[in-house]
Parts: sequence; structure tokens; C-alpha cells
Amino acid sequence: MDINIISLFPEMFNSPFGHSIIKRAMDKHIININFTNPRDFTYDRHHQADDVPFGGGAGMVLKPEPFFRAVASVKNTLPTNKNTRVILLSPEGKTFSQQTAKNLSTYDSLIFICGHYEGFDNRITENLAEDIISIGDYVLTGGELACMVIVDAVCRMLPDVLGSKESALTDSFYNGLLEYPQYTKPRYYKNMTVPDVLLSGNHQKIDEWRRIKALEKTRLKRPDLLDKINLSPEKLNAVKKLKNDCTKN
Repeated sequence: MDINIISLFPEMFNSPFGHSIIKRAMDKHIININFTNPRDFTYDRHHQADDVPFGGGAGMVLKPEPFFRAVASVKNTLPTNKNTRVILLSPEGKTFSQQTAKNLSTYDSLIFICGHYEGFDNRITENLAEDIISIGDYVLTGGELACMVIVDAVCRMLPDVLGSKESALTDSFYNGLLEYPQYTKPRYYKNMTVPDVLLSGNHQKIDEWRRIKALEKTRLKRPDLLDKINLSPEKLNAVKKLKNDCTKN
């Protein structure tokens, strides 16, 4: 996958993308990350990418010309048969989710546009991006941090990025539920122990325990998620039992 990031501050990405899973994916050529600075597409001597808003007001607004030129330049470097999506990062966008990450992972190329200051000239918002995405109902200094979050989540969905093919499939939210509790060595620590079933070697019982615990954890910590997914009859009965147990307690 080709990931192209349009940012006024591309150096912000050096450390997050220079380590761990993203770095290994780049070394294996599973993903290719490129950066474009809109200031390189300004024609004034100060390379100004922002200006005061028409009508007055505080702060500076990002100008349309450098961003339209930057996106056009990136697209010109991509093969015409690439399945590409242009994404603008803004608090006004739809909230990012695991399902969005899965959808974006199906594209050959993604172009992210990171904002700053008081935001974008509305001609950018309305005409340049195919998707507008937010990572939550709060405001950041710039879109770079949001871009890092989204790129990380999307890359996890790509084949061979994670060490195990099952890792992403068991992540929280992948199937609409929180992930089941995990344990590792030592078995005993400060009067706390690992559930016996995980040491039984009976994989059918382990899978059943994990399914129940995932439902239980979701019911207790994020019950709102249960209303958003289609549960099998087996899981639906398990949820009803959990609700009854919670009511009795």
C-alpha cells in the first residue's frame, strides 16, 4: 500500500513511523510512506500556506492553492490503475472506527491531508477530499497526530504486517466486541492466578471461555457496542444471561 501524507510538519512522523510494526512493514515493502509539504507548492518568497480569514476572526486559514497542487502532484506519481482515496483530517469528519480501518485497508493508495491553525479554506473541505475523518470529539493542534493513529490502525489490517495472521482478528472492535482477557507467565503472582481453563490444553473450552469473556467484558465496560452488532443466537443468549446476572447482582 502507498500512503502519502500531505503535511506542513512532516518531520513529526519521523519517530512514530521509525520504530516497531510500521517500520518493519516499511522494511518489508508492505507499505510505502511518502510525505509532501504544501509549502513546496507555494509561489511567494515566504512560502505562505495560510492567510487571514475573509470576514475577520482569530487565527489563520489554510489556503486552497498549495493543497490542491500538492494532491495533484501526488496523484501524478501514482499509476492510473491505483485504487486511491483522499482523506482530510478534521474534527467535522465522521468518527474513525475499526470498520473504517478495515475499509481503508482495501485501497492501493491513501492520501492524507493534515490541517493546522484555524482549519482549511472550505473549498478544500468541499472539493478536494473524498472522505473527512475525525478521531474523536476534541480538537488537536494539527492533523498529524490523527493521521498517525489512522495509519497505524489501517496498517494492522494489511496481510503480513503483524507477526500472526490471527492477531488483528482478535483485536478489540474487530468483530464489534472488546477483546477477551489475556494472561502470560508467571502463572501465580501476588495471590493472583491465571484461569485454569487457559492451561487445560482443551482448545474448544478455551475458545468458548474467550467468547464468553469477550461478551462479558463488552457488557460491563462498553454495553453500547452490543447494540451496534448482529449477534449470533448463541451470543445473544449469552448476553441475555449476562444481563440477567447483572440484574440479580
